[in-house]
Amino acid sequence: MINPDFLFSFLVASFLMAVAPGPSNAFLMAQTFANGRTAGMQSAFGFALGGVVHTFFAVIGLSAILKASPAAYSAVQYTGAAYLCYLGFMMIKSTLKNTATATQTQSEDKPHVSTAKKSNVMFQAMMTEVLNPKVALFFIAFIPQFVDPSLSSATFQLAFFGLLYPIFAFPIDCTYIYFGDKIAQFFRQHPNSQLWIDRVTGMIFIALAINLLL
Repeated sequence: MINPDFLFSFLVASFLMAVAPGPSNAFLMAQTFANGRTAGMQSAFGFALGGVVHTFFAVIGLSAILKASPAAYSAVQYTGAAYLCYLGFMMIKSTLKNTATATQTQSEDKPHVSTAKKSNVMFQAMMTEVLNPKVALFFIAFIPQFVDPSLSSATFQLAFFGLLYPIFAFPIDCTYIYFGDKIAQFFRQHPNSQLWIDRVTGMIFIALAINLLL
C-alpha cells in the first residue's frame, strides 16, 4: 500500500523537479538540436533507464555508500565528468573534420546533415544519468521522504517511488523534445547551421561536465 497523501505530494514535487531546467533537460535539448527528435526521444529513454538503475542502487544500498564515502562519490563524479567531456570533444572534433564537406554542401545549397552517431544516444544518456552522483543522492535523499513506515515495507515503497519518477518525468521530457525540435527545424533549413548546432552541443556537454564537478 501507498499513502495517498504522500503519493500526491511526491507527484507535485516530481513535476516541479522535472519541469525545472537542469543538466538532464540541457542534454535532451542538445541532442534534439543536433540530431533531431528521434535522438531526443532516445535520450529520454536513456534517462528513464538511468532512473531505473538508480532505483535499484538505492534499494540495495549502493547509493548510501556513495553518500557515506567521499572517495566513492569523487570516483563516480570524475568518471561522469570525464565521460561528458569525451562526448563533447568528440562531437566538436567531428564538426571540424567535416568543415570541408559542409563548404561543399553550402555551394550545393543543401542543409548539412549531422555526422554525429545516433545509435548510441540512448546509452550515452543512460550512462550520463548513472554516472551522476548527484542523481544518486537525489534518489537516496528525496524519495525516502515519501515512505510511510506504518504501511507496507519500506523497500517496496522505495522501489515504487523510484520507478515512478522516471515514468512520470518521461512525458515532460517529451514536451521539451517536441518544442526543441520545432526550434531546431528552423536552423536545419539553413546551410551549415547543423555544424554550429553540433559545436554548441559539444560545448553544452563540456559545460555539463564542469557543472557535475561543482
